[in-house]
Amino acid sequence: MKRLPLFTLLFALASVISAGAQAPAPASGPAKVAVIAFQAAVSQTNEFQRNLADLRKKYDPKSQQLKALSDEIDTLTKQLQDQGAQLSDAERISRSRTLDEKKKRLDRDSQDAQSDFQNDIQQLYSSLAGKVATLMSDYAEKNGYTLVLDAGDQQNATVLYAVPSTDITKAVIEAYNQKSGIPAPSAQGARQPAVDAPQPQPAPSH
Repeated sequence: MKRLPLFTLLFALASVISAGAQAPAPASGPAKVAVIAFQAAVSQTNEFQRNLADLRKKYDPKSQQLKALSDEIDTLTKQLQDQGAQLSDAERISRSRTLDEKKKRLDRDSQDAQSDFQNDIQQLYSSLAGKVATLMSDYAEKNGYTLVLDAGDQQNATVLYAVPSTDITKAVIEAYNQKSGIPAPSAQGARQPAVDAPQPQPAPSH
């Protein structure tokens, strides 16, 4: 069975968060529609990037432990393959049993760490999504928009075409950063995950 380096998945964003959206109140006059990539708006705020960097630091020791265990398993596997013919049956069985136990521990610890990381990511995203949604609503009202569509929802996408001028994603991000007063993280702190992972795609709630 091929072992996946699950410790690398600790630096990936992975879990789907859903939230209900209230229906907008009827408005008089011509409609003014805007689009937003809501998930991107949340995840690209300075606050999310700062908190994500802190979360990575929290899990870095566990990631290093898992990597060390994985490296140890690779070493023991190679030793057993190279020396297997020279070992007694009892020694070969003993080493194989030790190797299997370490593999099971790696799989179990990796799954536990990934689950914990995903739960923390979900909490982080949920806490910011509500605040970004509130700011987005205020921005839309102040700028006369009567409808805002989520153009970044790949599961329920309804926007087939939109001119760039209707995209308020960047404007909402900048407005949120200004309101929060949190500076952009350093280049090192804002590094991208080592591997790709499913991105959360919530709908804004009010």
